[in-house]
Amino acid sequence: MNLMNTKTLLISLAIAGMLFTACESDDTAPIIIENNQGGGTGGDDPITTNEIGGTMTTDLTLAIGEEYTLTEALIMTEGTTLTIPAGVVIKANPGAGVYIAIAQGATINAEGTSSSPIVMTSAISTPSAGDWGGLIVLGKAPINSVSGGNATSTSEIGGLPYGGSETGDNSGIIRYVRVEYSGGAADASSENNGFSFYGVGNGTTVEYVQAFEGKDDGIEFFGGTVNASYISVVGSQDDSIDWTEGFTGNLTDVYVEHRVEHDKAFECDGFNTDIGNNSNPVFWSAPTITNVTVIGRGSATGNEAIRLRAGTQGKFNNVLVQGYEEGYDLDGNTGESPTGQGVLDGLLSVSDVTFQDVILKMKNDTEYTFDESDFISGDGNGTGTDYNSWNTGWTRN
Repeated sequence: MNLMNTKTLLISLAIAGMLFTACESDDTAPIIIENNQGGGTGGDDPITTNEIGGTMTTDLTLAIGEEYTLTEALIMTEGTTLTIPAGVVIKANPGAGVYIAIAQGATINAEGTSSSPIVMTSAISTPSAGDWGGLIVLGKAPINSVSGGNATSTSEIGGLPYGGSETGDNSGIIRYVRVEYSGGAADASSENNGFSFYGVGNGTTVEYVQAFEGKDDGIEFFGGTVNASYISVVGSQDDSIDWTEGFTGNLTDVYVEHRVEHDKAFECDGFNTDIGNNSNPVFWSAPTITNVTVIGRGSATGNEAIRLRAGTQGKFNNVLVQGYEEGYDLDGNTGESPTGQGVLDGLLSVSDVTFQDVILKMKNDTEYTFDESDFISGDGNGTGTDYNSWNTGWTRN
């Protein structure tokens, strides 16, 4: 072999070796850098970068079982879809301005499983309540904080519009999703919840959801008609379940457990008390709540389990309340907050309920005259939800 051929062979072998070494050392998935200023990926192509955030004007699809860092607010705009497959973990950087929002006309398809839930949590190594925002969904269903056709209000966080006249509005699917360490406060009156449902319609599927160790409310419904089932709220430091602005959906199989810091298990308003009564005589909150277990920290610690006020209506069926000074506390007046009128009209009631370690079953602060038997029936018959039959594998304790 002549000298020229020898040199050519050596160079070829060196290049081949370099390519082999590079391929051998790079065993990671390809990284796609998204455009946080209105980017994302379209169609079925999954995002494989480890950072997400920004305002999306195209669909965003995450990869099965991957872990992502939420660096800033992720806002899905009208016409876009956020797809989150089973097993995805989203870790949020700290700050009240770090949240996920599904705007009116956008869709979320978050479908975990009992063995592979979707988890939205804090990116801090030693997380605590209030580290980040939470999950916000905004729909076009009726609210009573505004009046007239498709008039909208704006959300506390993000200032995004919600409300309208579409009772069957569909914002997508949220199934087997756990939100942890949420509730960061933007200011004294603007606080994130684990799950915030603003004017969400009953075309939306919400089932098997848990809010765990949140700084503010676990789940709050601002009007709307959405139904939710298999709801777990553990360790919320404010109210666990909250409704206002004319919420009229159904809540089925609800478990609430209080830790050291907490407020009400349920705080239920007929209208938004922060902005005043714009509902009368349009409509009040009037949901149906079935199969409910509420676990407090003992009657000696005080507090009430369920507070009904601001003219709310609603039907509670099959309830177990354990460990509170007061079971149901009804507040209102004979003017703009006629909570007691709902009792007299049979629109606010409790059937089949059991109280354990509860000193006062019902407290009437409504300015209306009625007794316990007008509000409660089937005392001692409640069993609550069978939590152990549906919480395995995807909830935290």
